[in-house]
Amino acid sequence: MRVDFYQLSRDPVEQVVPLLARKALQAGQRLLVVSGDGELRAGISRALWSEGGAHFLAHGEAGEAHEARQPILLSDACTAPNDARMVILADGVWREEAAAFERTFLLFDAAATQNARELWRSFRARDAIESHAWKQENGGWIEVG
Repeated sequence: MRVDFYQLSRDPVEQVVPLLARKALQAGQRLLVVSGDGELRAGISRALWSEGGAHFLAHGEAGEAHEARQPILLSDACTAPNDARMVILADGVWREEAAAFERTFLLFDAAATQNARELWRSFRARDAIESHAWKQENGGWIEVG
């Protein structure tokens, strides 16, 4: 299992999720995007729909019709009816269910930095989890750990 920690210092979640989602789809993967905040999920949904043109990112909400067919599924729960093997924890909250996915992206802002650091340290002590840390710099993302 791999966990990628993304520290958001410049762009909001609604801009970062579409970037990660596009890469997941290009890799032939399905994706689950989790947030306990319904307003955040709605903002992410708008951002995915507004990609426009060739970059349109089709998606749906868990619990709606055809959820199993969605390439990107938005949910408040960390379960994947669409058989996703990748999950984005868009609200910065770790859920143990994320450990069942092949790859997890934990997005967090400055307010959640301390919690992310503690989680990072706990993962470093577990051999079964490969952890990577990313931060925004010069208009892109660089790996810092």
